[in-house]
Amino acid sequence: MIRVSALRKEFGSTVAVNDVSFELHPNEIVGFVGPNGSGKTTTLRMIATSLYSTSGDIFVDNLDVKAKSLQVRARIGYLPGDTPLYGEMHPFEYLDFIAQAHGLCQEEREKRLSWTVKACNIESVEHKRIKECSTGYRKRIGLAAALIHDPKVLLLDEPTHGLDPLQILSWRELLLTLRPGRTIMLSSHVISDIAAICDRLLVIYNGTLLADRKLDDLRASVGTSSDQLESWIINLMRGTSMEGSHVGV
Repeated sequence: MIRVSALRKEFGSTVAVNDVSFELHPNEIVGFVGPNGSGKTTTLRMIATSLYSTSGDIFVDNLDVKAKSLQVRARIGYLPGDTPLYGEMHPFEYLDFIAQAHGLCQEEREKRLSWTVKACNIESVEHKRIKECSTGYRKRIGLAAALIHDPKVLLLDEPTHGLDPLQILSWRELLLTLRPGRTIMLSSHVISDIAAICDRLLVIYNGTLLADRKLDDLRASVGTSSDQLESWIINLMRGTSMEGSHVGV
């Protein structure tokens, strides 16, 4: 569903993403981890067509993101890390606005709105303005907006950041229900999230992809706990170039 080949992004003299290649398939959730500034958000933005690469290729459903950006956007639901929303709007009003922007007719908008509201469990904030909703509900409204056009690809940048433990568990359950028929890629610093729901793990550091591993294979080789997985990731990055300096994920 997603094919990234020799992807590179430069900001002036800074190389944010350097020769990154991977493929993502339907019916899987892929975790994308690395320290702040490692290239996670830049990579997600390039796949989502909100940022163009310096070189390399990205295909979504066999469509080139540069040549067919509008068609690609119709297939992608993207939730940025800062969850940009219109705070003065009510959730249903906002979701209907996003559905119209995607070109859905009224009948289809009503159908998708009903589904996303239930799937994301936001019925209880129907009469609030978005700015009055908690962080957890704003994240859910953002996800509902990413899902309103029924995309086959979901790109989620730090979706559980700022949430409490119960909200995080609810998010994990929701993403697992969304997996069938979709390709889901999520960046996270919370390794327990990755360990709980992901099928594969991509590790990026200083713009370079260090690993693309199945979680089952990693569990068999390094252990099943989140702490063991986190230690493996940190040691991988330290062994690349940090020479003993502290690395956080």
